[in-house]
Amino acid sequence: MMSRIKPRRPASRFLCLDDFEPAARRRLPRPLFGYIQGAAERGASKEDNARAYAELRLLPRMLAGVSARSIATRVLGQDVSAPFGIAPMGISALMAHDGDRGLARAARDAGIPFILSGSSLTRVEDVLETNPDTWFQIYVPGETDVIVPLVQRASSAGVRTLVVTVDTAVLANRENNVRAGFSTPLRLTPRLVWDVASRPRWLAGCFARTIATSGMPHFENSTARRGAPILSSTVMRDFGAKDALDWSHIARIRAEWDGKLVIKGLLHPDDTARAAVEGCDGVILSNHGGRQLDGAVSPLRVLPENVAAAGEMDVMIDGSIRRGTDVMKALALGARCAFIGRPFLYAAAVSGRNGAARAIEIMKDEIFRDAGLMGINDLLELAPDHLISR
Repeated sequence: MMSRIKPRRPASRFLCLDDFEPAARRRLPRPLFGYIQGAAERGASKEDNARAYAELRLLPRMLAGVSARSIATRVLGQDVSAPFGIAPMGISALMAHDGDRGLARAARDAGIPFILSGSSLTRVEDVLETNPDTWFQIYVPGETDVIVPLVQRASSAGVRTLVVTVDTAVLANRENNVRAGFSTPLRLTPRLVWDVASRPRWLAGCFARTIATSGMPHFENSTARRGAPILSSTVMRDFGAKDALDWSHIARIRAEWDGKLVIKGLLHPDDTARAAVEGCDGVILSNHGGRQLDGAVSPLRVLPENVAAAGEMDVMIDGSIRRGTDVMKALALGARCAFIGRPFLYAAAVSGRNGAARAIEIMKDEIFRDAGLMGINDLLELAPDHLISR
């Protein structure tokens, strides 16, 4: 007799973002967990992302009277309740049932930014119904006939902030995906069948439920048209001529796009300066969570130089941010907002929208507490003199 699937335990048992990862490992099939956790080659960039934060120490001030403190701020001219947001993550709806909309709803309820990935399995139009403030991240090739229709689709859908990721000109060497049996689309193999069968809670609560309610998931936002199904006997996906993408295409996007425009994946201050020249509203410093060029510098290490080069643009950052103190360090070096990816997807995989909401609550509580311990009432008070390099 088949045993009953145990109900989910309350999300309140999670006390920090790191708590969600082992729980997600137990719930997700090995290829899917490996896809989230893994990085390129030796994982040097991912490790350095965390090391960069560990090498900085905070220098608090005392007797500042912090009873009036607030962690609200403004990002791209919009008021947000906290200085962090949810980074774009592909195939979220395969990790948690209706995962894209669950994350979007949790962000909406909490008043923080949410970025929908161009590799998502939920139509951007549907996600915008859940959260009209959703930012839309796109991967584009150096082909105008692909770029323009996608930008026009985003505009027609009601997107107000477009994020162009530019650090994927060439597919990374993600050996971890091969070892874990992951591909996009997923290739149906005996190994995959075994991995899926060994996670009955995910199979029943996410995949089977999705098939029953919505049919086979497809990549919905890679271009202006619907993309490939997530499960396929052949591994074919339209990546386009991404290696041809250059600044002229950014200029074309700027000419086509009336809303806010953000470039994600920059590290060199000269590129940030060029983004300002091209009329961008902001940049997100990122090495793709260590998933592209292994050995690429941690965004935190080059944050001050990029802030200096940005002019009036907002500079944002991602990469191994796990604690409120990490966010405080990034803000002290000039970041306007920090984006967090993997932990929110782990949280959604474990407990759906409630898990994501719990992860947001944890970060808000930590930052509010840290502001008091730092002796500040306004996040704009944070400055480099609040930090000491170890």
